[in-house]
Amino acid sequence: MDIQHFFLEKGQGEPLILLHGNGENASYFREQIEAFSKYYHVYAIDTRGHGQTPRGTKPFTIRQFAEDLRMFMDAHQIEKAHLLGFSDGGNIAMIFAMQYPVRVHRLILNGANLNAGGVKKTVQIPIEIGYKIAKRFSAGSDTAGKHAEMLGLMVNDPNVRPEELQKIQAKTFVIAGTRDMIREEHTRQIAAGIPDAKLQLIKGNHFIAYQRPAEFNRAVLEFLRS
Repeated sequence: MDIQHFFLEKGQGEPLILLHGNGENASYFREQIEAFSKYYHVYAIDTRGHGQTPRGTKPFTIRQFAEDLRMFMDAHQIEKAHLLGFSDGGNIAMIFAMQYPVRVHRLILNGANLNAGGVKKTVQIPIEIGYKIAKRFSAGSDTAGKHAEMLGLMVNDPNVRPEELQKIQAKTFVIAGTRDMIREEHTRQIAAGIPDAKLQLIKGNHFIAYQRPAEFNRAVLEFLRS
């Protein structure tokens, strides 16, 4: 493996891995780490090129991040884990659960999307414009190159076909905000495509885990411990 993940770790019991969103790091889940570590062995990971985890040399894609997760689990002798992913972290968890179904116990997808079309246009259009500008200047600027890579995750990934969701075997909880940047019908499509998935909308925007931690944590723990 060309990188070593930085991660926060707390608690004992079944492993629960937390995967943050685009441009963020493990500290996004500070309220979740504290609450969930009372019941689980929590690992909150900085994904490739985020936080304190180096960029490395491999592709900067959601599918590579899913492969990185497999290598992280192998390195820490985690055979099977609960996964909670937010935004791009949800996309990583979703792809991992499709590729390695026997290694996921329960799956929580918070604000995930199948493709760029799942994002509201008021959010997605500025992202695509910024991506084109950053990509244009990336050859002569490392900063622009890094910015283009980060925005590229939201333009080019994850490109999951709805029928692929049938590959997920884990009991799944799909959760999003009532005013999420992901279109509600898209979130409902994800929940409908995963066999026997549970869906819940919490009042708030895309960042409900950060803004409404008590309600978010209660919903997640009810699902995990049911």
